[in-house]
Amino acid sequence: MKKILSVFLLFVLSFGASAQVRGLPDFSELVEKHGAAVVNISTTQVVKGRNQQSRCPSTKTIQCSISSAASCRHPVRGRGLPRDFEHRSLGSGFIVSADGYIMTNAHVIDAADEVVVKLTDKREFRAKVIGADKRTDVALLKIEASGLPTVKLGDPATLKVGEWVLAIGSPFGFDSSVTAGIVSAKGRSLPQENYVPFIQTDVAINPGNSGGPLFNMKGEVVGINSQIYSRSGGFMGISFAIPIDLAMDIQNQLKASGRVSRGRMGVVIQEVTKELAETFGLGKTQGALVSSVEKGGPADKAGIEAGDVILRFDDKAIVSSSDLPRIVGMTRPGTKVPVSVWRKGSGKALELVVAEMPLEDKQAARSKAKPIDQSANRLGLVVSELTADQRKELKLASGLLIEDIRGNAARTDLQRGDIILAVISKGTTTELRSVEQFNRVLAQFDKNANVTLLVRRGEVQTFVTIKGLNGDK
Repeated sequence: MKKILSVFLLFVLSFGASAQVRGLPDFSELVEKHGAAVVNISTTQVVKGRNQQSRCPSTKTIQCSISSAASCRHPVRGRGLPRDFEHRSLGSGFIVSADGYIMTNAHVIDAADEVVVKLTDKREFRAKVIGADKRTDVALLKIEASGLPTVKLGDPATLKVGEWVLAIGSPFGFDSSVTAGIVSAKGRSLPQENYVPFIQTDVAINPGNSGGPLFNMKGEVVGINSQIYSRSGGFMGISFAIPIDLAMDIQNQLKASGRVSRGRMGVVIQEVTKELAETFGLGKTQGALVSSVEKGGPADKAGIEAGDVILRFDDKAIVSSSDLPRIVGMTRPGTKVPVSVWRKGSGKALELVVAEMPLEDKQAARSKAKPIDQSANRLGLVVSELTADQRKELKLASGLLIEDIRGNAARTDLQRGDIILAVISKGTTTELRSVEQFNRVLAQFDKNANVTLLVRRGEVQTFVTIKGLNGDK
């Protein structure tokens, strides 16, 4: 009987210990040890103007940058005099060196006239912006202090999906708030974010968490909390962090020169879908499809053509089109690299000399144009012809501006303001010069036909297919 009881007690103790191990982790020691290296960042921006309807800037709500909690102060103004607005916002950051270098997001300090850093011991310092890189959303600050607590840096490559991670920051201005969750995915690509393979987590991240650290269970920083997906402006279970190895490379360049040198090859690319892979004779969906090549650019000089599928760059496989901008961007300008492309059913080896990307993207400004006809065409598009000023600004000989999107076209990625350059059908490309010509071309299609358009958005060209026409107009 005693033997049975001993075995039973041993089983209970073993089960209890096992259950304790499998329970939720205790983050308290990690926070106590590393929390002091996390800082609160407050910024002030003076906005000048006469607009009596001015309001505080608000954060985006769909896949938004988690720009900080914001407030505005409206000074008293005299009649007929301009009034200034003081826009204040809050974010987070963390100390990477004992002599006062601090990392945060570029959008936290964007356009700020004053940046103040507050430590956990309540000391406050005015910070100098050493540099910021909007393309990766990384910024480096410096405060005049010494002997500061610092974070330990980890390796994002060792992170596993399902692993516990923790964030410390100042959501809505609540300093030193701690939230935890797991790694949901790695290497995420987001729209208009071509240079960062984001770490996706379900850690609760809200406005004010911007720029704060993402820790692994070893107490090492593996990322910078940067973006959320939200329909309300608040946390919805999907958050994104910039891998710390990428951020530190940016930090080193900012520290050395105040700017980031990034490679470019001069192509516009798009994803290779299953249908496109079959069209080009690829065995599987891989690579980056070149939709246009910059004349005189590095790719043009290397012999790359529109319609090529780039499979490898600098001996690195291009599995998805989003891989190419990151790999090219991290390549030192002036480097000669091998490029493997798929062209007309066979592989081709080329060599390309990487150029340097301009410091800022040039965004083409579009003035509003009145549509010739407010009724939609057979694709469900309301379009207008570009004005002379628009053609000059956009450096285009022709094209049609999308004014409204209806019917089947509304189920595509087309947006108002996109410019349709051409219609592609059965291997024939027709450049569009007028609304009347566009309608004549569409009249030739059967109502069940799929129509492919060459579309320009900003500096990017892409192919968009609309499945089926709206009717027999």
